[in-house]
Amino acid sequence: MAAMEIEFKFQIPADRLKAVEAALRRGTVVRTRLQARYFDTADQALAAEGIVLRLRKEGRRWVQTVKATGDNALHRLEHNVDLGTAGASPSVDPQRHQGTPVGDRLAKVLAASGAPLVERQSTDIVRLTRDVRVTGPGGAVVEMALDVGKVVAFAGTPEQSESPVCELELELKRGDVQGLVSLARRWSQQHGLWFSTVSKAERGARLLAKVEVVPAVKAETPRFPEGKDKPDGRAIQQAVVASCLAQMLPNASEIAAGSTDEEQIHQLRIGIRRLRTALRELAGLDANSGLFDATGWEPPLVEAFRALGELRDREQVVKLAQPQLREAGAPEFDPLAGGDAAADARSSGEVVRAPAFQSALVSLIGFTAAAPEPEAAPKATDETPSAPAAMSLDDARRFLRKRLQHLHKQAVRDGKRFDSLDTESQHRVRKRLKRLRYLAEFAAPLFDADEKSSSAAERYLKHLRPAQDALGEFNDEAVALALYREAAARDGRAWFAVGWFSARHGVHAKACRKALGGIDDAPRFWTKAARSG
Repeated sequence: MAAMEIEFKFQIPADRLKAVEAALRRGTVVRTRLQARYFDTADQALAAEGIVLRLRKEGRRWVQTVKATGDNALHRLEHNVDLGTAGASPSVDPQRHQGTPVGDRLAKVLAASGAPLVERQSTDIVRLTRDVRVTGPGGAVVEMALDVGKVVAFAGTPEQSESPVCELELELKRGDVQGLVSLARRWSQQHGLWFSTVSKAERGARLLAKVEVVPAVKAETPRFPEGKDKPDGRAIQQAVVASCLAQMLPNASEIAAGSTDEEQIHQLRIGIRRLRTALRELAGLDANSGLFDATGWEPPLVEAFRALGELRDREQVVKLAQPQLREAGAPEFDPLAGGDAAADARSSGEVVRAPAFQSALVSLIGFTAAAPEPEAAPKATDETPSAPAAMSLDDARRFLRKRLQHLHKQAVRDGKRFDSLDTESQHRVRKRLKRLRYLAEFAAPLFDADEKSSSAAERYLKHLRPAQDALGEFNDEAVALALYREAAARDGRAWFAVGWFSARHGVHAKACRKALGGIDDAPRFWTKAARSG
């Protein structure tokens, strides 16, 4: 059986497990023991391509399954083969998936690797499943699965290690994806669950590699439909939001689970800023898309961005500032010691696990997976013009040219007077420049019809970097100045830093003005001249 899975997976806090199980048992549940063996090559060729191959005993039946990542955070390609009730564990055979999209991908990776399959890890899970019918427009039937158990690596050796599993999966069996979204939001809010991108196979891979912290995930270029399926305005919105979530979700998943890795926090904040740019700048591509509801999603995104910034920026600024101050002869002093802000701050995990933030993530994921709404046929007697559909690709390009040109002109105008602006206006310049950069990155593939246009976009983005770097350093020093001014009320030693950063302020403002001036010479890739030059 081949299928495209659409599912959410949530981690369950240990102290909420009993409540989740009790809520699940309010309907008819089926209990199944799942014992699985996972296979890959010794160099993990399948894992590198997002493919999972397993044999699983479900009750008394054996099932061979291959899964692979789909085109967004909800989709997964899957093919299952029922092997019956053989007593002993059967052998794994990739040929069982031949002729399916995910099977063909599996065969291609194995052929390129040339290495044999070996068992990598195993799982032992008790699963409770229940089908839930969601009422409302479109309706939906969702399978809820509560998995409790463990993942095991190096089984039977002195190095054997285990990772506990306590998660709730919600899979759309039929109906509208928004039914799945509404159910996922309700359960995540009621039980304090958080969205997780870490599969059981990934848990095992981490045990095998003996790693506790994985690298932060950085931004990726949006992937738009190709060939005959040219993206309209809504498809562009969905692809860009999916690109933002591809950066946000893995980092948020790690932080929610307890990671305090600075780079993961930093990349999550970048992802949030990119997403907020998309919500602001791309809303006009399909103004009638009820799902593209920035007013509902914006507040929790802003709150998380600011809270994570307060945690990271203060510590990061001190790390950068202290060596410079020490070299300048400043007295030894910790500006974070004794402050109220650090004592009152929530942890990064608490920020990410907040119900409002998780609800926004769930809704945004649902937006990326929603099918286009069918256009209603106009009534012959209706004189009121029908609402415009999503923009065509050509109209979308014109819209994006206008937005890019507007932001570009603002950056040039602001650059000419940067050192005469007040502090708040200078901060807005930095935010606008980031919006220009992110919108340019989002739009670039839509203008990349050939190699020349691709290089034009790269040249444009390269011209922005000196201004980005200069404004970033300027902002770090502004944060440091505010931090040391706050600390001066507690400890007089902070006044040295206040004076030092104040003296540098004007010089750095002029450097920012000069760097911003370089943007005027940037070849604007969205114009015909830049793409043909």
